[in-house]
Amino acid sequence: MSNTCETTHDAQSFKFDAIGVIESPYQEKFAIPRQPNLVSAAKGKVVLLGDANNHELVRDIEQFSHLWLLFVFHGTQEQGWKPLVRPPRLGGNVKTGVLATRSTFRPNPIGMSVVKLDKVVTEKKQTILHISGLDLLNGTPIIDIKPYVPYSDAIIDADAGFAQEQPDAALSVVFSEQMQADLIKYQQRDSELGLLIEQVLKQDPRPAYKRGKTDDKVYGMSLYDLNIQWQLITLDTVLVLNITQVTK
Repeated sequence: MSNTCETTHDAQSFKFDAIGVIESPYQEKFAIPRQPNLVSAAKGKVVLLGDANNHELVRDIEQFSHLWLLFVFHGTQEQGWKPLVRPPRLGGNVKTGVLATRSTFRPNPIGMSVVKLDKVVTEKKQTILHISGLDLLNGTPIIDIKPYVPYSDAIIDADAGFAQEQPDAALSVVFSEQMQADLIKYQQRDSELGLLIEQVLKQDPRPAYKRGKTDDKVYGMSLYDLNIQWQLITLDTVLVLNITQVTK
């Protein structure tokens, strides 16, 4: 993966080098929450790169509880973009302008996300920001980091159109006997693995047009090096079937 990211305009061109890269439990786009902080148990890292791998760049950053991450949608940018998209909040069936959405398919594949800063660690000349609540694909290039400033960034009376309210995490999640046995084994390395799985599946990661519909398909989602299989068994209940380790 190149650490160089470019954005273009009819009259100007700007070249950016990635200042960091994300280490995330999300190994593929499927099952990533559609916004940050919906899954608090999702923990990751921002590993600083190149000249930005300097602890002086993040001096005093721990005074801020949350950070803005500006990043590149590296997993979808090759697919290009269109002026109209189908946002999940409108059921995936209604088209609206791409700049009126947070779609990953944009004229310039740039995203922004607010995450919780848990701690900053520098070891063996490598500076790492430990974060949580992230909604980013593993390997995402970071092009800037800014502190989240509540008095300016949180506009309480702002209008947000079709995305005014946080979506309901309406699904109940239950674990099969096999899954409970699997969790005992894998939670030895991550005590919050069960919570992470539950919080992700509560959001119903299926395509938006399937919301509120029965579905007997067995799905798989990749978290870390694990494949978790699950199935919707009623309109409002997910059964988590098992975990298998993915061999790379």
